[in-house]
Amino acid sequence: MTYLETAAQFYSQVAQTPEVGLCCVQSTPLQLPGLKIPQPMQEMNYGCGTTVHLGELANQPTVLYVGVGGGLEALQFAYFSRRSGAVIAVEPVAEMRQAATRNLEIAAKENPWFDPSFVDIRAGDAFNLPVNDASVDVVAQNCLFNIFEPEDLTRALEEAYRVLKPGGRLQMSDPIATRPIPPHLQQDERLRAMCLSGALTYEEYIQRIIKAGFGQVEIRARRPYRLLDCQTYNLSEPLLLESLDSVSFKVIIPEDGACIFTGKTAIYAGSEPFFDDGAGHILQRGLPAAVCDKTAAKLAASMPDQIIITDSTWHYDGGGCC
Repeated sequence: MTYLETAAQFYSQVAQTPEVGLCCVQSTPLQLPGLKIPQPMQEMNYGCGTTVHLGELANQPTVLYVGVGGGLEALQFAYFSRRSGAVIAVEPVAEMRQAATRNLEIAAKENPWFDPSFVDIRAGDAFNLPVNDASVDVVAQNCLFNIFEPEDLTRALEEAYRVLKPGGRLQMSDPIATRPIPPHLQQDERLRAMCLSGALTYEEYIQRIIKAGFGQVEIRARRPYRLLDCQTYNLSEPLLLESLDSVSFKVIIPEDGACIFTGKTAIYAGSEPFFDDGAGHILQRGLPAAVCDKTAAKLAASMPDQIIITDSTWHYDGGGCC
């Protein structure tokens, strides 16, 4: 079997027999007023973080969710877009589609506001999304794209870019590796299906997103995810995997490169009331201003004695001056 067939077989099994906490971080689902998550959905919470960011969900967006899982995040997205077909969930594994359908029917009984028609579950995969060009506001995936080999990841990212409207958002949560994963683990198809051996480093992951055409990437969270120990995984030293939540925007890449926001700020400490770099960045004396990593590097190099650049917080939710 190919590694994708191995992954499909694996998720067919866990769709039929849920494994609580499988492969990803066990986390409490996002709590929202009037939203009740059915127990079967919680048992199939196979995501490594969250793709449901409240600030991105105004005006009832049309959401394309890749890899429906147990339907948990599809239900959460439907909470913000309460209309027929507002959430399109694309899933290649028949057993997972069936499980999600059952779970959403339970959700309709437990949530008076929810109708199963809000979520349109379709057969398909990340490489051939069954929607038109520039037709959705949000594409989301949780702990799926890390399974793909690098060139397949690029295909999936380019396909997400295709279906997004201009200015649309790709919201992802994926494991990343703090150093390159050794070949003997990358080639283990079952570990890859379990989200333990396919992760790229942060730098490689972000560059794949930019290569697909996204001009702005914002990091919502970065946290420890799994430790691969020496004995179990035949390593010379332990290897830490992290979970990265990001939002990437379908905007034109500036001539000087994409804007990546990781929570850095710039603080002007000079004698004037403000500093204007002539490129659209105005810093008031003493007040931190959120800047992308590219701008942070330029400001630090141009005036190291008067501009302080803070470290990445790996938590950014808007407000930048870029």
